[in-house]
Amino acid sequence: MVKLKTDESIDEMRAAGRVVARALTAVREAARVGVSLLDLDRVARGVLGEAGARSPFLGYRPSFAPVPFPAVICASVNDAIVHGIPGDYRLRDGDLVSIDCGAELGGWCGDSAVSFTVGRARPEDLRLIETAEAALAAGIAAAVPGNRVGDIAHAVGSICRAAGYGIPDGFGGHGIGRTMHEDPGVPNEGPPGRGTKLRPGMVLAIEPMLTAGGVDDYTCDGDGWTLRTVDGSRAAHAEHTVAITADGPRILTAL
Repeated sequence: MVKLKTDESIDEMRAAGRVVARALTAVREAARVGVSLLDLDRVARGVLGEAGARSPFLGYRPSFAPVPFPAVICASVNDAIVHGIPGDYRLRDGDLVSIDCGAELGGWCGDSAVSFTVGRARPEDLRLIETAEAALAAGIAAAVPGNRVGDIAHAVGSICRAAGYGIPDGFGGHGIGRTMHEDPGVPNEGPPGRGTKLRPGMVLAIEPMLTAGGVDDYTCDGDGWTLRTVDGSRAAHAEHTVAITADGPRILTAL
């Protein structure tokens, strides 16, 4: 069931979204050659703690997961698509890093992700990241009253496919509010004009995931969380929490 939010509730979600934005900014600034993924998780924990926010990621255990998620960020490097668990891996020159982070503040959640390179960037990685960001922007632009979830999916998927990239099967965005995952699901590809009709008060996490090799299949690591490309190609992930309003989409996780 889709849960509509009041204007006041959306303002409270914006406060949670600002915490997420600050955490992602701090993590990106800290991400240098030689820094471990655990170090980045500690940076994000510090931002959440200073804001009095909790992490909806930490301890989260959906039905597919063998263990609860042990961190406050997902840190996915190079061929890891999403859900990477921060560990001892130390960043290397040229790595492509995707960081996903959430925050719960005052009973409301925010969720966002960003991809970037460390050290000397490969041109093909920059193109992949730019396309993920363009797909996210297209999805956000379609998030207006009267459209349908399929219009967002079509906008995102069209950008990804036109660039020749893959879209991991079965993964996409979601509604968000009191909990991190609510109805409706927001696919990253599909026909326009279908699915749940968008109404003011809906809040969605829109999150394109792209694989450079153009393959939609993926594998899962033994940790039960980390998804990787089957061909070893690199991946990028971009996400914002977006409110549907009568005045157009409102990005709640922007700085």
